[in-house]
Amino acid sequence: MSLEIALTLLVVGLTLVAFVREWASPDVLAITILCLLVALGLIEMKDMSLVFRNEAPLTIAALFVIGGALEKSGAVDQIGRLLQRRVNGGVRSSIFAFTVVAAFFSAWMNNTAIVAILMPVVLGFARSKDIPASKLLIPLSYSSILGGCCTLIGTSTNLLVNGTLKDMGLEPMSMFTVAPIGIPLAIAGIAYMVAFGPKLLPSRSSITGSLEIDHRTTPLHHLLIGDGSGLIGKKLFDTQLGSREAGIHILEIRRRGTRLMVPLSEVTVERNDRFLVALHRRKGGAAKAEQLFSEIGAQELSVVDGIVSELVVPSESSIAGRTLAASDFRQRYNCVVLAVHRNGLNITSRMAEVSIERGDTLLVITAVNNLPALKASRDFVLTDAPEAKLDDAPLPARPRWPIVLSWSVLAGVVLTVTLTDVFHRLFPSVPSIPIHYAGLVGALVLLWSKILSPREAYESVDWQVLLMLYGLLGLGMAMQTTGTAEWLAKHMVSAVESLISPEVLPYAMLWLVFLFTLILTEMLSNNATAVMMVPIAVRLAGELGVDSRPFIIGITVAASACFALPMGYQTHMMVYGPGGYKFSDYLRFGIPLNVICMVIACPLIPLIWPF
Repeated sequence: MSLEIALTLLVVGLTLVAFVREWASPDVLAITILCLLVALGLIEMKDMSLVFRNEAPLTIAALFVIGGALEKSGAVDQIGRLLQRRVNGGVRSSIFAFTVVAAFFSAWMNNTAIVAILMPVVLGFARSKDIPASKLLIPLSYSSILGGCCTLIGTSTNLLVNGTLKDMGLEPMSMFTVAPIGIPLAIAGIAYMVAFGPKLLPSRSSITGSLEIDHRTTPLHHLLIGDGSGLIGKKLFDTQLGSREAGIHILEIRRRGTRLMVPLSEVTVERNDRFLVALHRRKGGAAKAEQLFSEIGAQELSVVDGIVSELVVPSESSIAGRTLAASDFRQRYNCVVLAVHRNGLNITSRMAEVSIERGDTLLVITAVNNLPALKASRDFVLTDAPEAKLDDAPLPARPRWPIVLSWSVLAGVVLTVTLTDVFHRLFPSVPSIPIHYAGLVGALVLLWSKILSPREAYESVDWQVLLMLYGLLGLGMAMQTTGTAEWLAKHMVSAVESLISPEVLPYAMLWLVFLFTLILTEMLSNNATAVMMVPIAVRLAGELGVDSRPFIIGITVAASACFALPMGYQTHMMVYGPGGYKFSDYLRFGIPLNVICMVIACPLIPLIWPF
């Protein structure tokens, strides 16, 4: 083993520990790893820029923009609400309907966006049909992953593997290369969830249900402190308005026409202060509005609709790692937090001092008309639709042309890439249009047609994913240039070939590579796993003297098949709190699905892509 190989393996080990222990956000870790590889001389300084020539992040950015147009136009949301009205309410039929929709849309859009769009619909459906949300949310997350395995653009992992193949001078994948294996896996996975989901998934309520919230709707009162009020000149927390025990929650204070952006503990009540308050307790018994306002000498100016809702904290949220107090949560988001749900437990005391973690679910009181602002902040995944109507009135009809144009652009991108690739194989003079160019043109069509503004386009891109991909590409480059991939491949073959006959050795190695990728992707980012494993697979095929394509397809599928742990994929963390899940729920329901994927994929792959 050379020094370069030893150092590369050390960096790989450090990467594993850093991602598992979550020392920093994935993008920060990935860029740090890239800089470390250059500092150690494992990548030449002049070669560092080569990672930014990979087309995968550019393609993903363009597809994020197209997905943002589909989301804004309401294309997916309308389908979800149609299901909400048409599905009869049985658990199996509900699982089937929502998993099929999620899988289909995830083949063309970012699956995180699909789950974010459909989760409020699923939760509303579960409430209306009296079905535990925990029966539907894990299937929603799992099916979004299975759908993404069916096309080249279904997941960032597929695009990253394709970009890596091009960088290595190997034949890239076409739009539907993975479909012959992805579609059977999606069908088998949905069948498993429909058949066993009602029994294996828990009947557990969300944080709202576990805290026995009697009413999710609550009026919010605008109050004016009159001249004769006994509160004037007193510290807010020394008055009746500061009593949380009576169920009084202050969302906003305005003084001389301006919002007061200071902690409530520092507020001294002044004449003509305006308060926005909610009177709400979990099991009722909150202060009575008329009696309270009369006692404190306040005039009620107006009443607006409020809602007790749940907000999920995604990994890219700006409040992750900060306390509610440090993030000025109430002032910044116009919400009051009632509880924090984490790892199956509800935190209801000293919440201001609790450091918020990704995957936490916050139970909040807010105005219904504040939901769009919360969604626009991108700091939360909403479990109530921003268009929610408390009286169940029908939603205003959306114009159809943005939906039609958004779908047309996506279809145009897919058809252009697919057909030009086919025609290029038949007639070499016909150019094959790459996915990153077609995607950029599609994004520009949406911008010129005003479906999205430039600001909305930038906001629809998950920049954390792109930076993480660029950083991780350096790790794959180092494994190739230092000979680490070849060294690992040789030792893997030598460890197994003495136990198995040469005729079945490639098949055995495919199972081993699939299993190893599956285990890694449960602990690491699926993109990090794919970047590390693809160079090893190519060298492994060289050692065996067989085609590398079966191993590459196996890694592509296995890197997305992370079902056993909630931290394995972002969509799992998104549904973790709203579904009231525990860690063991993912193990019990996800491990059999991992096994199903492996048992189907490993025998099927060599039949489609022979060694």
